[in-house]
Amino acid sequence: MDAFSQIENELGKHFYWHLAAINDDIEPEKMQVLWQDIATRYHESQRAYHTLSHVQQLFAQFEQIKQHLYEPHIIALALFFHDVIYDPTRSDNELKSAEYAVEALTHLTAKQCQHAYSLIMMTANHQIIRTDEGSGKNKDNAKEKESDAAYLLDMDLSILGASWSEYQQYARGVRQEYAHVSDVDYRVGRIAVLERLLAHPTLYLTDYYHSRLEEQARHNINCEIKILHAS
Repeated sequence: MDAFSQIENELGKHFYWHLAAINDDIEPEKMQVLWQDIATRYHESQRAYHTLSHVQQLFAQFEQIKQHLYEPHIIALALFFHDVIYDPTRSDNELKSAEYAVEALTHLTAKQCQHAYSLIMMTANHQIIRTDEGSGKNKDNAKEKESDAAYLLDMDLSILGASWSEYQQYARGVRQEYAHVSDVDYRVGRIAVLERLLAHPTLYLTDYYHSRLEEQARHNINCEIKILHAS
């Protein structure tokens, strides 16, 4: 079994487990068909960073913070689906991924599907979408959802705070995905994206990730900007 097949197999086991944990009435054959479609999409040729290796990296993070989550199974499913639709030439990938998730997760309740949809949509701009949940128990539920969303968004940006060598690999992957963009245009656009990130008071929303990755992430981003300016 090659490395990609091993990643697909291991992630498939995680997918089955989290989906069955929410609804154990789902037939294994249906879960397998769904997972195969998801895996096939993550193997598409236009992907270099947004592959199953990215999902694997996210689940390495998930294992470290799952005890902080109120609804870990929903967060896990959001991780699987958040990049399931990915075309670097389009700007609606998160919307399409969220719609795909709702269509695929027919065995979840409407409320669970809406939660997964909202979580995926938040990855478009990495900002928590807050809703007015009233007071009392509903307000507590809103806080729990916001906490889970913060961890999801921080996991998705955890690559920014990885070691410099891992960050470089990530940056090369992103450039490869935008091979249709000229070097000049990519340099201008990428610098603008990175500078917007640095303009945020904090890159990470949770204390857990802020204390561990904030400093390294800002260092990595500044290094990439310097390299882009020099190229």
